[in-house]
Amino acid sequence: MEIHVQLVDDVSRVKAVVLRVAGTNCDVETAYALKKAGADPEVVHMNQLYKGLKRLEDYQLMVFPGGFSYGDDVSAAVLWAKEIKHRLGGEVKRFVEEGKPVLGICNGFQVLVKAGLIPAFEGLMKKQEATLAFNDIGLYHDRWVYLKHEAECPCVFTEGLNRLIYLPVAHAEGKFIIDPKGLEKLVENRQIVFRYVDQTGELKGFPYNPNGSVGNIAGICNREGNVFGLMPHPERFLHKYTHPYWTSVKLPEDGDGLHIFRKAVEYAEKRF
Repeated sequence: MEIHVQLVDDVSRVKAVVLRVAGTNCDVETAYALKKAGADPEVVHMNQLYKGLKRLEDYQLMVFPGGFSYGDDVSAAVLWAKEIKHRLGGEVKRFVEEGKPVLGICNGFQVLVKAGLIPAFEGLMKKQEATLAFNDIGLYHDRWVYLKHEAECPCVFTEGLNRLIYLPVAHAEGKFIIDPKGLEKLVENRQIVFRYVDQTGELKGFPYNPNGSVGNIAGICNREGNVFGLMPHPERFLHKYTHPYWTSVKLPEDGDGLHIFRKAVEYAEKRF
């Protein structure tokens, strides 16, 4: 009798949840990125959490992926942010306070900001202290951009990352806006993680800053560094074959985006 044995890859003890609602459209590739980084990812619709079918406490890593939650009606991600704050606020706050890593990409970044999870100067989910508004060009815009990593930031997702990386953006409401005092606090607290720059690392306007963000800000974290949001899409550059110049430029096998997911998994594995 012939016996077939199926070999199963070792699964990391880090369980990652990728949240979604109507309009989310980057959940599958985000889950793939987490799996490639060594996590055990699960895509979970918010209704499963509201009904008690799933629990955030069972996961060590949480990601809000990109897309157009609820069609971005009213403004980008505001409905999802309000829903989280009022229906799941306690669980999300507890997740963050335990030090577990939370990542928001594009629409997910908009969720984190509008739910008051970052920059959270006055405490978690106390108030919205910044926003993401329509691009200066007034249109949806996608392109690859250079990002300067602010190496002194406490962000656990970017520890050891190259000073200059390359990732794609794709959004209509990606202009990061904060008042002058808020910008001062971001700088003082070292909460700025990425800024849009040119290929030499210098701050420049459009097209290098694709949306007109204040201070060329592309991503920020909370003061503790475990909550991180950015407009560019790290899940779209995991290996060299998705780089726009991969056929003409010698590149490492791993894309810049993979580092972000790997660091999150490593952090969660060590802490939880």
